[in-house]
Amino acid sequence: MSTLEPMPIFPSGSADAVLDALPHPVVMVSADGKIANANAAAEAFFQASLLLLRRHLLRDLVPFGSPLLALIDQVRTRGAAVNEYKVDLGTPRNPGERLVDLYVARLPERSDHVVVMLQERTIADKMDRQLTHRGAARSVTALAAMLAHEIKNPLSGIRGAAQLLEASVPDEDRTLTKLICEEADRIVKLVDRMEVFTDERPIERQSVNIHVVLDAVHRVGQPGFARHLKVTGEYDPSLPPVLARRDRPVQVFLHLVKNAAESVGEAGPDGEIAFTTAFRPGVRLSVPGNPKARVSLPLEFCVKDNGPGVPEDLLPHLFDPFVTTKPTGSGLGLALVAKIVGDHGGIIECESQPRHTTFRVLMPMFLGDDAEPGGAA
Repeated sequence: MSTLEPMPIFPSGSADAVLDALPHPVVMVSADGKIANANAAAEAFFQASLLLLRRHLLRDLVPFGSPLLALIDQVRTRGAAVNEYKVDLGTPRNPGERLVDLYVARLPERSDHVVVMLQERTIADKMDRQLTHRGAARSVTALAAMLAHEIKNPLSGIRGAAQLLEASVPDEDRTLTKLICEEADRIVKLVDRMEVFTDERPIERQSVNIHVVLDAVHRVGQPGFARHLKVTGEYDPSLPPVLARRDRPVQVFLHLVKNAAESVGEAGPDGEIAFTTAFRPGVRLSVPGNPKARVSLPLEFCVKDNGPGVPEDLLPHLFDPFVTTKPTGSGLGLALVAKIVGDHGGIIECESQPRHTTFRVLMPMFLGDDAEPGGAA
């Protein structure tokens, strides 16, 4: 007759270790509404340590009248767990849209305590929008190929004819021939910029230290277009390398910093741009055409500024071609940035409010020459 083996006894800290391993924020709320416990993901979500969180009521950390508070009351009254989807927990402490799915349940051992788990929808929504950006970039690819053939060739003939005319017309009319040449050159430059979208050659990627890239961008931008701004960096020194072609991330972050500098403007000592890097486990993207394959995007690189922000109506279309807030802009810069990031298997998004704009790039990491990029599974 077999005997039942006793259940293993785990160390007292094991429960907290398991809780901290979860990628989703989890908080325990006591009967008086205070936060009794929270995991590491919750500390990151609310941007406060557990010691500080324990000093606050939950209602102090969520928007006024948040549905989360009503859900907690409902769980305490009925005793049954409840779910709620797409709840915005954005506050001045946590600026921007913070859409989450909520799971609220009573703690069996202590019926007066409630456990709340948050699952951010932001990443999923960003991934959906990123696929839209890539589709828009593909439409520009076809347009650029057509323009190169149908416009650049005739323009070269027009410019050549204007140069021939310049030698035979009176001096007062030469300004017109020069104008023809200058405008033809301007159109050619615009088409050349669009031709970047037609480059569909495979990217030869390698291990790249993103901090070296950001330092290079800092050295180029600080004495130039960002000379009137304070540029800071908050780096995770343990961050693994990214899988990329080195010149492409430089191109991406140079454009993002230049864009931020132009947004902040001549803000004097108050103008600031900040680089941040972090490791965010749990972010995985489905591979187009193979829904079962998923690529991990744990590397997060941000460019933040305290400028006036992006108009709300432009945010969903910011990475679409020909969308710009600049009077003389072509609207191709951010579309190209999105294409480069997408070609490297990453995603980019923007969160913006007045004096708090963040461009966030999520990328796969380098796992070795024989490994799949980013940990495809």
